[in-house]
Amino acid sequence: MNSKLRLAKTISTFTNPPIICIPLFIIICLTLSIDNLWQFPVLEMISLIFASILPMAIILYWAKKTGNDRDISRREDRFTPLIVGTVSYFIGFLVSIFLGLNDFLTFLFLCYTINTFIVMIITTRWKISIHTTGLSGPVCALIILLGPVGAVFGLIYPVLIWSRVTLKKHTMAQAIAGGVQGFVLTAVEMFLFIFMFNLNVGNIYPFHHVCGFILAIVFTPVVLGIFTYLNNTNSIIFYLVEIIGLGFFIAITPIDVIIIYILTTIVSIVISNYAGERFSWYNIVS
Repeated sequence: MNSKLRLAKTISTFTNPPIICIPLFIIICLTLSIDNLWQFPVLEMISLIFASILPMAIILYWAKKTGNDRDISRREDRFTPLIVGTVSYFIGFLVSIFLGLNDFLTFLFLCYTINTFIVMIITTRWKISIHTTGLSGPVCALIILLGPVGAVFGLIYPVLIWSRVTLKKHTMAQAIAGGVQGFVLTAVEMFLFIFMFNLNVGNIYPFHHVCGFILAIVFTPVVLGIFTYLNNTNSIIFYLVEIIGLGFFIAITPIDVIIIYILTTIVSIVISNYAGERFSWYNIVS
């Protein structure tokens, strides 16, 4: 295995949803506990059990039972773990309600439940990326709570797309779509729940600002994905689209969103050049 494949494998391993959610949920729980740090151990324990330990145990057990790798690469074998994962997140939601935990964390579990259920439905027909979905959900939560600080974690998204495609676990469309779904659904659901149930979530970034960050993160990967499927390797057109995108962000979004857009574009270009000719983005950006 060459160095690029080893790096792709390492990235894929550490961005497995039950693993990547550990550091991200630590930040979420710390943020939610900022006014009362005594809440943190309870919030983190519930998050760890229902968002990480139980889903990971399910994945490992099912992978062993079906003779799969830890990614459960065969689409047909993913249905049962996704069902059990959905149940685990929903139990986390119910336990959080019972214990009277922070509203934001409680309804984030409900978002996880809904999003995993939707992934399960999609997976019956199409192998959408659970990795990119699992990254974008908690990153979206961090964006809602911390704005640009949370959005920085979105820079992992184009790198993860490269990893999953390079390892031939997903097509380009599947890897990109998982992230877009996770970002969009989590944002819409969280703000809908906040509005419907008048949740006490403290100071959060407004919906339009969150949408700006999400668009800044997904714009370049989506453009590169479209170019890939159109088999268009004209780098001049690509950079023209990116410049138009930059103009759009400058015209209607705050400076922090513009910075995230620029950083995501840079990361996408850098990972494309690192990947080389075997990765379709390389021929577009070079």
